[in-house]
Amino acid sequence: MKDSQQAYRKQIVQLLGGKGAHVSFDEAVEGLPVGLRGVKPPGQPHTAWRLVEHLRIAQWDILEYCRNPKHQSPKWPDGHWPESDAPPRPRDWNASIRHFRADLKAMQDLVTDPDNDLLAPIPHGQGQTLLREAVLVIDHNSYHIAQLVMLRRMLGAWDE
Repeated sequence: MKDSQQAYRKQIVQLLGGKGAHVSFDEAVEGLPVGLRGVKPPGQPHTAWRLVEHLRIAQWDILEYCRNPKHQSPKWPDGHWPESDAPPRPRDWNASIRHFRADLKAMQDLVTDPDNDLLAPIPHGQGQTLLREAVLVIDHNSYHIAQLVMLRRMLGAWDE
């Protein structure tokens, strides 16, 4: 039996990965000097660390909502942002990036699984669908990745 949603799945996975009109997560974090990860440009609300961690936490929360009926989201908004401007330990930056990538892959796997109907309401939800949640990840990630690129430009750490 042919998967009638296969064409949609392919496009969603590409968009989740940052393919298309936007910079990918990997491009946005690549080569950012360690000394700039906790720097907040004048007049800006976030550091690169805050944005990367927020991206990780929010994406994880959406993923877990999709696949775990017992998932409890972190308190909004504080639970979706890190407490500090800089990574508490040097290894936390790389760990956050690894977790973001793993959760992104898990979301892509949910979307590509033909056993998951993109348009069926999530059984434990309130009418949300896997398609809606995947689009939410795409939208949220592209918004904050753009902020990360702008922040890097302001810090002089982005090559055009």
